[in-house]
Amino acid sequence: MKEEVTRWLNQAREEFDTAKINFKAKKYFSAAFWSQQAAEKALKSLLIKNTRSFPKIHDLVQLSRLNKAPLEIVELCAKLNPAYTASRYPDTPKEYTKEECEKILLYYQEILKWTKNLD
Repeated sequence: MKEEVTRWLNQAREEFDTAKINFKAKKYFSAAFWSQQAAEKALKSLLIKNTRSFPKIHDLVQLSRLNKAPLEIVELCAKLNPAYTASRYPDTPKEYTKEECEKILLYYQEILKWTKNLD
């Protein structure tokens, strides 16, 4: 089981690296999306560790609640959640500013730090 958790965490880190590369390239919508994906993988890795499974959902708030996250983590997830759809679909366009995207990158880092502190 530990190997599977490690794979999910490694994927989260890889996706966050992709987010940072996109941020540097001023592709803020992509950076936002990859940050959301990284947070999703980190939260799912924790569920795998603790319950050996996870629901096939993308809702970070629900994933954080399943992980019994503290309110501040749930709130960060709520702020990061919209990046999943707003950055992917042209019918719900969202143009992220550099400042908004910087916050999104920080939200992910706080979520990851919380999941890693539970090891």
